[in-house]
Amino acid sequence: MVRSGMYRGTHAVIAVTESSDRAKISIMKDELFRLLRHEQLRTSVILVFANKQDIKDAMTLAEIIDALSLHSIKDHDWHIQACSALSGEGLYNGLGWISQQVTGKVQT
Repeated sequence: MVRSGMYRGTHAVIAVTESSDRAKISIMKDELFRLLRHEQLRTSVILVFANKQDIKDAMTLAEIIDALSLHSIKDHDWHIQACSALSGEGLYNGLGWISQQVTGKVQT
């Protein structure tokens, strides 16, 4: 259950998907779209970290975009970032994207 005001002031949503887990990608999609229905998130940007890109047979970014139906998201700016949490590769790039997107959107 979501409490009223829980997402107030949220400027970015970060979703992390495991690129090697094809079975759970549909669960991630359902959760992401459920989350984006919240009125308080209507101006938030979305960053999807495609984690475990270093694993053999990991889904490509294009496969993840399709599986999550990211192209159908028209009312939010979104970005997908390949990463490896183990090595840290891609994490700063993704967070840098969020920083650029929310600059000027922060309410004082």
